[in-house]
Amino acid sequence: MAKPQEKVPFRTKLKQIGQVFSFTAKQDKLFLPLVSGAILIPLALAVVAFLIWESWFVIPFGVLGAVLAVLIVLNLRAGRAMTNAAEGQPGAAAQLVETMRGDWRVTPAVSSTTQLDMVHLVIGRPGVLLLGEGDPERVRKLISQEKRRLGKVVGGAPIYDYLVGQQEGALPLRKLRTTLTRLPRNLTGRDVNALDKRLTALTARPQMPKGAIPKSMRPQRGGFRPPRGR
Repeated sequence: MAKPQEKVPFRTKLKQIGQVFSFTAKQDKLFLPLVSGAILIPLALAVVAFLIWESWFVIPFGVLGAVLAVLIVLNLRAGRAMTNAAEGQPGAAAQLVETMRGDWRVTPAVSSTTQLDMVHLVIGRPGVLLLGEGDPERVRKLISQEKRRLGKVVGGAPIYDYLVGQQEGALPLRKLRTTLTRLPRNLTGRDVNALDKRLTALTARPQMPKGAIPKSMRPQRGGFRPPRGR
């Protein structure tokens, strides 16, 4: 049974909105002019309506319209600002997909190198997606290896691969969301669940047992010796 989500206090919500507002204003030069327009246009319409009908009833609607318009502008521009700030940062592609709407199951860095080249595995309605970040030559090798490995268990599910970054021929991070949402829905929800289970079992890495290793299991001189029977 899922645990009920904790309610965020109203002051905390306002603080979060303020932080997003400040961040977006620093990253996006058009944000403040758009916010100004979002405030002035509804208020101007409310004033015109008041002069025509001479009713104070339209003023609250003008204020509410201005607040709503500011929130819409903030929502649209904040996502763009965060994407631009994350451009070029390792793991940015995986983080962006994790924030997308819909059933996107992300496994960051299923394959990587010490030079911070990495390939992220994404499972969704389009199929299997491999998102590479880093040096193009090294990333393409990693993607080819993952394709061969995953090809054994994906069955008929299509595999898409993208090199995400600012290099020539790569998919810019700001276009990743739109690109993925335009892919055809080749799988049903049941297919996604089944594929997720198979790939989870394939990509799972065995963990070392915790605690001290028993003396009987430690390597001996001359090779490993099994425990003696009584």
